[in-house]
Amino acid sequence: MRAYAVNSVMRISVSCGSVLLALAMVMGAGCASAQSASASSAPYPNKPIRIVVTGVGSGGDFAARIIAAGVSVTLGQQIIVDNRTSGTAPGEIVSKAPPDGYTLCLSAAPLWIGPFLQKTSYDPVKDFAPVTLAVTSPNILVVPAALPAKSVKELIVLIKAKPGELNYATSGTGASGHLAAELFKSMAGLNMVRVNYKSGGLALSELISNQVQLMFANAGAVAPHMKSGRLNALAVTSAQPSALLPGLPTVAAGGLPGYELVSIQGIFAPAATAPAIIRRLNREIVPFLQRPDIRERFFNAGVETLGSTPEELAATVRAEMARIGKVIRDAGIRAD
Repeated sequence: MRAYAVNSVMRISVSCGSVLLALAMVMGAGCASAQSASASSAPYPNKPIRIVVTGVGSGGDFAARIIAAGVSVTLGQQIIVDNRTSGTAPGEIVSKAPPDGYTLCLSAAPLWIGPFLQKTSYDPVKDFAPVTLAVTSPNILVVPAALPAKSVKELIVLIKAKPGELNYATSGTGASGHLAAELFKSMAGLNMVRVNYKSGGLALSELISNQVQLMFANAGAVAPHMKSGRLNALAVTSAQPSALLPGLPTVAAGGLPGYELVSIQGIFAPAATAPAIIRRLNREIVPFLQRPDIRERFFNAGVETLGSTPEELAATVRAEMARIGKVIRDAGIRAD
């Protein structure tokens, strides 16, 4: 009887212990779930945001860092700039990121023309939620000072008089300067040879020495060479004259009606990001870009700030895909 009573007490004790352990585990899991639910329901943003861009020291990197530093203050969370080497990398990363507003990209044409140049894992329209147009910069059509062409019309006449003899410089397949040159070539019916360089600096050096005869270059990069007289600027590629280069005619006004090609950069989130998050980001970024001191800072670097609704950015992407996609297909351009 005594042994039986002891065994019964032991069984009861073990049973009670198991029940208490199980109860503790349930309560612990409930607390963890409650903490998780509390964190996920906290107002956006409640942790750092990442903005993916292409290239250290690139125009996108420059813009992203200014935006990140300023908007971090008003959002109350750090914005980290994540630099990648490939032009399509921001799209590849953001299209696969959770649609929670913590992974964004600042990207130019490579995001939406990338699929025309190479195979990508994303759809430029379906896989992103546009936030805002951010910045834009025109290209400048420049020629060596020694070239006997002082206007767009004179340049077109010179190229047509020497088919296949004049070269144009680029610094990257599918880059803004490359597409600007291909559009110029297509619209004017020109036969000229492309020479692609590893960097814009090397391309400009060869242009200055007249090894190549024209280039559609970034405004900020060519300004010092224009001032020194080593390069002549013939026109700007925007539809309207640019305040960045007062007095310089557009390519369209200079002799090629309807011509326009500028570099545009926009901010995107993953598709299915909540509209409230998109509105919050737009509400913080657009006023920042439109501040006079920020506009001046970009202007001094040869860039103009924009700011738009998400719908305007979406419409811009669709229009550019239709227009520039045709140029790429007609020219048979493929990524290197």
